[in-house]
Amino acid sequence: MDLFNQDIHSDKNRLPYDGIVQYYGKIMDSPTAINFYNILFNSIQWQHDEVMILGRKIITKRKVAWYGDKAYSYTYSNITKQAKIWTSYLLKLKNIVEAISKHTFNSCLLNLYHDGSEGLSYHSDNEKMLEENGAIATLSLGAERRFLFKHRMTQEKVEILLESGSLLIMKGNTQKHWLHSIPTSKKIFSPRISLTFRTIIQ
Repeated sequence: MDLFNQDIHSDKNRLPYDGIVQYYGKIMDSPTAINFYNILFNSIQWQHDEVMILGRKIITKRKVAWYGDKAYSYTYSNITKQAKIWTSYLLKLKNIVEAISKHTFNSCLLNLYHDGSEGLSYHSDNEKMLEENGAIATLSLGAERRFLFKHRMTQEKVEILLESGSLLIMKGNTQKHWLHSIPTSKKIFSPRISLTFRTIIQ
């Protein structure tokens, strides 16, 4: 497993101001990324996501799963979820991400996008149960997808292409000043799994 890509300058901040985003690029080779993708696709207890929009419960095509050190409760979009205990493969990936990022995490929200028709609208991960200004690490497996940032005040945008096997870190006051999204695309026909490692405070 090639953990580090020497061509990636991970200490470079991809945001121009008001936050810190570091993109490490691929932290594992393609066969390793494919292997982990296949294992997670077939073993994770995926469920369709539920969100509340204008008082209505919406069931998304995108699927999610929540894992952690213990059965944490996590609320977003006015829906509360309860974490399942780590699987052995999720722990392996958590250890890899922690070793590279130099941050520790106690939970992970996984997303399964079946193709480019599924994405996420602009939002910030600023729920009260998350560690304030804490790091959120996104490990991507599968299809490459665009990851967009938009500043709340200036509307300035930053785009990063998330490759399979790549790692991105958001930290500092990024969630306070920037929104992020995964835009949909008619040109993507294969699935992507994202693992977003984070720290719950309870």
